[in-house]
Amino acid sequence: MTSLYWLPELADWRERLRGLGKNGAPAWGEAVALANSRLDFIRTNALDQTVAAALGGTPPKELATKPIRLALLGSSTMAHLHAAIRVAGLRRGLWIEIYENDYGQYWQELTDQSSALYEFQPTTVLLALDAYHLSAGLGTGLGTTDADHLFGEANGRIRECWRLAREAFRCPVIHQTPLPVHPAVLGNNEHRLPGSRRAFIGRLNRELRSMADEDGVDMLAVDARAAADGLKAWHDPALWHRAKQEISPAAAPMYGELIARLLAAKQGRSSKCLVLDLDNTLWGGVIGDDGLAGLVLGQGSALGEAFVAFQDYARELSRRGVILAVCSKNDEANALEPFEQHPEMVLKRNDVASFVANWSDKASNIRAVAEELNIGLDSLVFVDDNPFERSLVRRELPMVAVPEVGDDPATFAQTIADAGYFEGVAVTEEDRVRTEQYQGNRQREQLKASVTDLGSYLRSLEMQLTWRRFDKLGLQRTVQLINKTNQFNLTTRRYSEEDVVAVMDDPSAFGLQLRLVDRFGDNGIIAIVIGKMQSDDDLLIDTWLMSCRVLGRQVEPTTLNLVADAAKRLGARRLLGEYLPTKKNGMVKDHYTKLGFAVLERGDDGRSLSALDLTTFVPASTFIEVKQA
Repeated sequence: MTSLYWLPELADWRERLRGLGKNGAPAWGEAVALANSRLDFIRTNALDQTVAAALGGTPPKELATKPIRLALLGSSTMAHLHAAIRVAGLRRGLWIEIYENDYGQYWQELTDQSSALYEFQPTTVLLALDAYHLSAGLGTGLGTTDADHLFGEANGRIRECWRLAREAFRCPVIHQTPLPVHPAVLGNNEHRLPGSRRAFIGRLNRELRSMADEDGVDMLAVDARAAADGLKAWHDPALWHRAKQEISPAAAPMYGELIARLLAAKQGRSSKCLVLDLDNTLWGGVIGDDGLAGLVLGQGSALGEAFVAFQDYARELSRRGVILAVCSKNDEANALEPFEQHPEMVLKRNDVASFVANWSDKASNIRAVAEELNIGLDSLVFVDDNPFERSLVRRELPMVAVPEVGDDPATFAQTIADAGYFEGVAVTEEDRVRTEQYQGNRQREQLKASVTDLGSYLRSLEMQLTWRRFDKLGLQRTVQLINKTNQFNLTTRRYSEEDVVAVMDDPSAFGLQLRLVDRFGDNGIIAIVIGKMQSDDDLLIDTWLMSCRVLGRQVEPTTLNLVADAAKRLGARRLLGEYLPTKKNGMVKDHYTKLGFAVLERGDDGRSLSALDLTTFVPASTFIEVKQA
């Protein structure tokens, strides 16, 4: 299905739309709220038009990220999809500006530096070549040699488009898989017909994924989505012949969703934590009333098996880097009992990074989860079978995602998957061990509470900081951290893979990645610093970001020691530290002054520029052992 069924219905949606931006009311927040409801093609277009009128087509001041300039380079008509892309961006707090090439002119515009595409200067390029265009020249009369030749030509043209886009705009490239729109000629064994257009597109979609992995391109897998929803939900042959629309207007809201998820993931704005209710969400029954033996869980009943399947899906999410938390109205001892004693439980206590079970309201407890994990509320997805609790959390914490999962556990996993909250473009080793890192953090806090002074605590951690220059091995993790770290981030500049590689190749710049290990385990890559020499003897710290998990452990002064040393090697006599305020990084506004920098400039908007004289700088002494990888 192409409907956004996991989003709630808003009974007063039309009334609120009419009032958007009227009488001085703030339009942006209300627009985001209206976008986060169940929309079809008509409502999507209505919201898009109203937002454009209310905001005058300019990004709002409340915007937390830079506007995205998305170039749609395609061989079919896509104008009817623009509104859905913009509204899906709204849903994630993104402002998306769209450029579409003249019909069929994607190649001409890519190769012409005087084209409107180059004037637009996209920050993301989406290449969308339809199946009719790609399979031109094929027919059942072709033999294997000729079909293979056309296949190689199509692959070569696609790869050349990727290369041109990346070299011209130094931005991420997304490739849209073509839909399998051609009817079968041979039937079940269509792959045995060399000139079959349908088999050609299937083969191309398989090859595209390998090509994209090799070339660092992300996939927009509309073929997989159409396979789940049914091709008829995505493609209307009549509309193709009338208007050359490969994607049906009815599928536009979901199409926009798929694109916005990728754009959000590239900016680190995917959700990070799945917060789970317990009774009738992870198992059937109420543990406090029914007891361990009375729970419906595991083999022997369809309902029990559905709860096991949902737990298994949650565990799979955890293994790829999603944090799991529990938020339950229960006595904690009762809530823990199934995790520790029920033989059919898939999830164990160690799979859960934050476990909150008491009789407070769910909204307050979700705040406690976010505080314990030190992540933003907008990083949480809350799953509860109870519609009252879902409604309460939506009202009290509108920034928390609350899917309409219903009360059938057999549908829970698919609902969360369809909603795309945890969209990612890569999985790093740090992602795989994230739960262990949070468990280690809890042990550190317990140790901190047991010692008498901070020095003793830091010494007892036995910390070791390993640093290395940016390299291809850590490229994905580096880009991931730069684009998702918001709180301890002095400038919140976002870097693509191409940008990071440019730093690696620049002899007047450096990029440092730092890993922290202690007696409780490996914290993973916890800091990124990028330094760039200026025209004089100054080195500007372009980017300094750190994981909030390691604050208060002397990592900041230890990192400064490394930065100062790297700057001196480039001939710098002074460090410049820049702070650019955002809604989320207020915690680091005094970062440089705390490290001994002198303020040179301070703007009315909170921006500041500070300096540190390297000729008189004395490295700080800390309890951290430092070594180069």
